[in-house]
Amino acid sequence: MRRLLLALVLLAAPAAAKDPVTEAQILVDRSALAVQEILGEGDANARADAQDMLRRARAAVVCPQVLRAGFIIGGQGGGCVLVGRDAAGSWSSPAFYDLASGSFGLQVGLQDMAILMLVMTDKGLNALLDSQFKIGADASVAIATVGAGLGGSTTAAAGADIIAFARARGLYAGITLEGSLLSARSAFNLAYYGREVSARQIVLAMQVHNPGADPLRAALMRFGAPVAAR
Repeated sequence: MRRLLLALVLLAAPAAAKDPVTEAQILVDRSALAVQEILGEGDANARADAQDMLRRARAAVVCPQVLRAGFIIGGQGGGCVLVGRDAAGSWSSPAFYDLASGSFGLQVGLQDMAILMLVMTDKGLNALLDSQFKIGADASVAIATVGAGLGGSTTAAAGADIIAFARARGLYAGITLEGSLLSARSAFNLAYYGREVSARQIVLAMQVHNPGADPLRAALMRFGAPVAAR
């Protein structure tokens, strides 16, 4: 299992080793592109539903490249960022996380997914701000795939703490995040902001800022802005 998850991390990493600041910035840049892909492309009705939920979200987790592979033993992994929104509607700079999980079963395939998790409640956000968060154990999660019957899925997701959307390519028909573990990546936080800082200080208190995250924040502002303001 550990070897599989290590292989997934290696697949997701750039070919050449980079310093933590560069790696963190690449993850932020990819997250901005993922927001554009999930919220700005595809079926118009699906986009409208997802954007409406973004307007009401308390925070968002963006995982721009989650690789899921399996042959008897399966697993998925990738880097993620967590951003929060204040009462005025401004988004924070990102806190960094890793996503990992494993599963057993008869499965063959390779899937490359971009995932956006919208945090709808304070309960969900507080769970995410812990150093480790197990999806499905700490808060209810509803899964919907953009462009594939999203309307019915979002109706079923009413009242969920976290709602996840994904754009996926590969042999799997859908996505499963239940049991996946989000772990804080403190080394990236330190590198990106130049000092030790917790996810709560970044996302809630907004005590630090890196201008490299401005395109990601702008994308969330654009797609999450009130309709009248566009």
